Amino acid sequence: MNTFAIDFVTVFVYTQIAFLCVWCEDFCDIYLRQECVKERTRMKQYTNPEMIRNIGIVSHARAGKTSLTEALLYDAGAIEKLGRVDDGTTVSDYRDDEIQRKTSIDSSICICEWNGCKVNLIDTPGYSDFSGEQEGAIRVVDTLLIVVNGAMGIEAGTEKAWYRANDYNKPRAVFINKLDDEMAKFDEMLQALESLGGRMIPVHIPIGVGADFRGIVDLIRMKAFAAADGGKKLQEMEIPDDMQERVEEYRETLVDAVAETDDDLLEKYLDGQELTDEQIAAGLRSGIAANQFVPVLCGSAYNNLGPQLVLDMVASFPSPVDVQLMTGEAGATLDVSQDALLCAFVFKTMSDPYAGKVNFFRVYSGTVKADSRVYNSTKGREERIGNISLIHGKGYINVEEIVAGDFGAVMKLSETNTSDTLCDGSNKVVLPPIDFPKPVISMAVTPRTQGDDEKLSTMLARMTEEDPTFVVRRDSETKETIISGMGELHINVVLGRIHKRFNVSANTAPPKIPYRETIRSSSQQQGRYKKQTGGRGQYGDAWIKMEPLGRGEGFEFVDAIVGGVIPRQYIPAVEKGLVEAMQEGILSGSPVVDMRITLYDGSYHDVDSSELAFKIAASMAFKKAMEAADPFIMEPIMDVEVTIPDEYMGDIMGDLNGRRGRIQGVIPQSGRQVIKAQVPLAEMSRYSIDLRSITSDRGSFSMEFSHYEEVPFDISEKIIAAAKSSAGS
Repeated sequence: MNTFAIDFVTVFVYTQIAFLCVWCEDFCDIYLRQECVKERTRMKQYTNPEMIRNIGIVSHARAGKTSLTEALLYDAGAIEKLGRVDDGTTVSDYRDDEIQRKTSIDSSICICEWNGCKVNLIDTPGYSDFSGEQEGAIRVVDTLLIVVNGAMGIEAGTEKAWYRANDYNKPRAVFINKLDDEMAKFDEMLQALESLGGRMIPVHIPIGVGADFRGIVDLIRMKAFAAADGGKKLQEMEIPDDMQERVEEYRETLVDAVAETDDDLLEKYLDGQELTDEQIAAGLRSGIAANQFVPVLCGSAYNNLGPQLVLDMVASFPSPVDVQLMTGEAGATLDVSQDALLCAFVFKTMSDPYAGKVNFFRVYSGTVKADSRVYNSTKGREERIGNISLIHGKGYINVEEIVAGDFGAVMKLSETNTSDTLCDGSNKVVLPPIDFPKPVISMAVTPRTQGDDEKLSTMLARMTEEDPTFVVRRDSETKETIISGMGELHINVVLGRIHKRFNVSANTAPPKIPYRETIRSSSQQQGRYKKQTGGRGQYGDAWIKMEPLGRGEGFEFVDAIVGGVIPRQYIPAVEKGLVEAMQEGILSGSPVVDMRITLYDGSYHDVDSSELAFKIAASMAFKKAMEAADPFIMEPIMDVEVTIPDEYMGDIMGDLNGRRGRIQGVIPQSGRQVIKAQVPLAEMSRYSIDLRSITSDRGSFSMEFSHYEEVPFDISEKIIAAAKSSAGS
């Protein structure tokens, strides 16, 4: 064997060994991480809903939700090391694109135990592009922990989360984060929070802010704490003398609020008796559950000063029993008990590279058991449950049952998707679906590689199962596949995941506007097709009258032939020729609508006439009649609703006018303004981006098709020129 052959074999062998080592290392890493998740999250079976807490962590992007989630897990002992977003080591942000972008894209469930309670935390995205993930979480949790950046004030994502909490009447608490930032302010943040409409009751106040932030006063226990042991523990410290008066003032506000939640507590308080810590905790729980006030907590999640006290507050947050779900059936509520008839709700669906399709659910009543059968009352189909699991980040912990008030996951259900209700076959209740936000931006999509059309279509359909805010449709007029989402980032993330998982790349472009053409006046024209080829020829002759119809009346064909000037067998061919010609108008190539065409005369040849000849003759007559009937282009007009804070009214109304919009009215709504307008679709392609820019992401909008209107002359000329240019190329 020559030297080259020996070297080649050596390189090949070493390459295979290296590959095997990398594979084994990856496999072991995955296995060990999953085993670590199982070990660290192993817990006793919780069968009492009173001892479960379901908390959704929401905020504007970059306010510190994921860092707070990580700190809570670390302080509760669910993880051994405090992960960092910048390092890509947090439990809740585990997908590759989340690690790469250093931001949450999906909602993620994590679990821990504290003071005898099982705590389910759902870390949600802050960017509005992924608001569908937040929407599903808000629907199923019992308490929202709203994180605000103490250095940035009330940001857009905070406002939106607050208003959605209002819509669902969800109990909530606020965590003022990043108080160690040099720009941080606490008192100013409290005042800003009041503008959201809730009664803010501080439970913790900081000792210093910015570079001086060094501790927190717990107003329930009237003790001050500083971080110790790397932040995992708190060390008691003296309340500074210069804070005594301020602490007493906040304490009195807290006790006032708590006393008002119960007549006995109020009587005791008015008699001058001190409320115990337990009574204050019980009053807090009642007041939070009833939305009488919003407790305000504070700290620095990144430096882990404050999350420990948040955990101490967990027992004061409502349990599933405190916030029972209305079924919508004559005001009935579900029995939050493991012994009741089953009712569970699927709030999220995802595709796991190893497990396949996974449905995340919340049990509202009864118990979901492994290896059982349930009824999908939304689809009217029975489903077989195999293994069921608790969820902790990307890990799954198999269990035998999941009881009322808890979250779980089930794999490989054939019919079940997001917003479906799973129940006992004898109790066919259907819970209302999640009100996901409507997509605000659309793009035409094509595969980058020839032959990937079917593969791309399949993958797009699969992504719509995971993400209800991602919509795919086929536009029959423009012959384009249109994908719609909550923003450019949202669409890019979805297409990026398709490429990573299935190696299918796609190109995007602005979708074509579905213009239409019609006529203003009537005309009469002849279409005569005659062709001689040496043998049998082609002959067809048709006279038509073209008349306009009202908007939305479509196409009407009238057969007015008498005396057999056109034989009956050729008349359907004339109609077919007209219908085909209407698919592409003479101005922009858009479909033609709203006209009546009457076939009233013509001639034929005994030998040369045929269906094809009369189809062509009809098409010729159509084009000539269209030219003579004063044709014009119509564009789709959309009903648009824009919801904004008051201060942006002038800017938004001016912007809508600049888009050829017509303001229909303004309606006040929960401290905001809803502007109703009609705007051409052609002017709305980038509106989601521009609206975010104008309102600092505080605005939102929705739109639906209204009707078609004539395009202004100057814009019509541009459309016609573009159509001619496209046809020429």
